Amino acid sequence: MFASLSDRLTATFRNLRGKGRLTEADIDDTVREIRRALLDADVALPVVTTFTDRIRARAVGAEVSGALNPGQQVVKIVHEELIEILGGSARPLAIAKSGPTVIMLAGLQGAGKTTFAGKLAHHLKSQGHTPLLVAADLQRPNAVNQLEVVGERAGVPVFAPERGVTREDEKVRGNPVKVAGNAIKEARRRQHSVVIVDTAGRLGVDRELMKQAGDIRKAIDPDEVLFVIDSMIGQDAVATAQAFQAGVAMTGVVLTKLDGDARGGAALSVREVTGVPILFASTGEKLDEFEVFHPERMAGRILDMGDVLSLIEKAEATFDQAEAQRMADKMSKGEDFTLTDFLSQMQQLKNMGSMKKMLTMLPGMGQMRDQIDNLDDRELTRTEAIIQSMTPHERDNPKVLNGSRRSRIAAGSGTTVAQINSLVKRFDDAQRMMKAMAGGGGMPGIGGMPAMGLGGMPGGKKSKGKHAPQRKVKGKSGNPAKRAAQERALREQGTAAPASGSAFGLGQPKPEEPAFDPSQLPSLDKYLRG
Repeated sequence: MFASLSDRLTATFRNLRGKGRLTEADIDDTVREIRRALLDADVALPVVTTFTDRIRARAVGAEVSGALNPGQQVVKIVHEELIEILGGSARPLAIAKSGPTVIMLAGLQGAGKTTFAGKLAHHLKSQGHTPLLVAADLQRPNAVNQLEVVGERAGVPVFAPERGVTREDEKVRGNPVKVAGNAIKEARRRQHSVVIVDTAGRLGVDRELMKQAGDIRKAIDPDEVLFVIDSMIGQDAVATAQAFQAGVAMTGVVLTKLDGDARGGAALSVREVTGVPILFASTGEKLDEFEVFHPERMAGRILDMGDVLSLIEKAEATFDQAEAQRMADKMSKGEDFTLTDFLSQMQQLKNMGSMKKMLTMLPGMGQMRDQIDNLDDRELTRTEAIIQSMTPHERDNPKVLNGSRRSRIAAGSGTTVAQINSLVKRFDDAQRMMKAMAGGGGMPGIGGMPAMGLGGMPGGKKSKGKHAPQRKVKGKSGNPAKRAAQERALREQGTAAPASGSAFGLGQPKPEEPAFDPSQLPSLDKYLRG
């Protein structure tokens, strides 16, 4: 969603690198570029003016930090102002002290209210609540049926005493205000802890829409009124948000369709104009493509600083703790990492969602956006099919995969022998890494461990302080340059792999792997440990 804005801002900050000091002209140029980037992203003009004025005042005010150069200081200011404009800090849902917590959803037709209702119910259910969905949209054709389908996917019951409209030319039947009121009584009777009321929308703001929404609000007295807005709506976001704020006094905002390719200025405009916090963001159609809105994390994504915390939370919620412990025990005992383990790890990674979305949460990935966009998420599915087409013996002993076995696996998985070869190569790399980590007792170079290249520590038994003697070079030259050349040639002869092998690459010489740079590990360790 914020790809274009992120690219423009990071390009602007790139021009500040290497400058020992910033003049007022530099600041003016930077603020001008930020203003253009925001306007191109469809951020409302009053919001752009306020935002850039605050940045200019702080940058000219020389908020100097000894740890940052002038360019970094401007980035820090923009980051802090983005956090402020997005709400400052995350606000949790207001939970009722007694009785069910009532949440009313309001917004225009097509904003994604019904889909969001199911996602919110699924999210609250995972936190131990017992939500009830209420079908109070009797106007849109098949809206009740859609909510029932969403509720079934989320494993949440739906209160739908009226069927509503099923065809475009059908007259509206039933009273949504009465349905909403009866739903609260039903929730108390069935002891539901949360009630989520899905209301009707319109193609545009009108008096009838606001009257119905206001009547439902009076009938159920909700703890939260969430305004659901399409993030791709553009400049209309401000006028629509102000109308709903006046009509139903909303208490929170939900941004939907953040996975779209629009410019996303709504997210930066609504909070500043209405003063109402953004509580949730929806990033796709699936139930798990939903997240609590954290202003500081969203600001980090916009400035290409990544969102590692959200990535960690997603991993913790998805990964099987028992499986993780099994893998840790296996590594500590020095046991071989097999294709069965490889499959298990990939399946857990697949359960986290789209690989593209996960990569965009890493810092600096904006510079690789083209490569990420070209990434095929189906590659994990193909790899899964290849491994599942193997026998248990082949998974535990990949070295037995000769030409005929690979041809059989390729036919069984609907892939090619070349793809089988590629998988085996990737698995070999992963196995060497696991052996290196197991042999050193942890990730090399982190936590005081000696740093060394991945795959640099052999598996199997550790040597008891014995080292292989250096091979002597017969007939060493007295010329230092010639002697160095002789020793280099001897080393290359000693490490060269045999040229024989199968037609699929087994036994072929392996290309020299890039050396692991241990100098980067202390800073990485410090970053990960906070």
